Amino acid sequence: MRNYLLEVHKRKDLLLYLVKSGLKAENRNSYLGYFWWLLDPLLNVLVYYFLVVVILGRGGEDYPVFIVIGLVTWRWINATVNTSSKSIIKYRSIINQVNLPKSIFPFSASITQLFNFAFGLIVIGLFLAVFGVLPSWQIVYLPLIIFIQLLFLIAVSLFFGYITVFVRDIDNILSHIMRLIFYASPVIWEGSRLPDQYSWVVSINPIAILLNAYRDVLMYHKSPHIISLLIIGIVSLLFGLYMLHHYNRNEHKIIKAL
Repeated sequence: MRNYLLEVHKRKDLLLYLVKSGLKAENRNSYLGYFWWLLDPLLNVLVYYFLVVVILGRGGEDYPVFIVIGLVTWRWINATVNTSSKSIIKYRSIINQVNLPKSIFPFSASITQLFNFAFGLIVIGLFLAVFGVLPSWQIVYLPLIIFIQLLFLIAVSLFFGYITVFVRDIDNILSHIMRLIFYASPVIWEGSRLPDQYSWVVSINPIAILLNAYRDVLMYHKSPHIISLLIIGIVSLLFGLYMLHHYNRNEHKIIKAL
């Protein structure tokens, strides 16, 4: 395991290349280019704001800020899962020619989407300024929340990157799974509005915990639920290490499956 981690570290130049190429490839053929990193989350917010507030007549005074935090955070999760599930298959030509750790490909997908999320934070900042919602000292927790979400997504990426190699149907049903998770998480609705018998959905949902943590520090001037965040971080770290161990023992199977 230690030798495997050292080998991953030796390939940091490849990791950097994969992240750069991933960032360039996303908007390579568009006229607006990197401006889409700002425009895409903004358009998502406008669509859901029109649907929920204008059409359904729901949402409070700060709902635009509430929804932009939810959608930008969800965009990072959804994009990471979708890109990481295809990451190893996408680079099969490289994998079949060069002996290198296969885990580096889903890992690079996670880092790539982290940079995209950074642009989403700019959109969140604009909404906070426009609607006069000024974060308090609790914003110091923001780097911790981002780091824990990154650990969570790296663990998820390693899992889906591996399993999709052997079960290609996963990639076909993943969009439906993510849609179900989207509606089961308080991305565009408030978790407190759930009936008591369904409140456990938010309590055990790691995505809901992360969403609430962002809103607590950016909107509500509250400290996040540290214990819940630490549990997510520790479980993600342990599962990520387990997946790296699994890659180390089964990378020959990946080559055969490709």
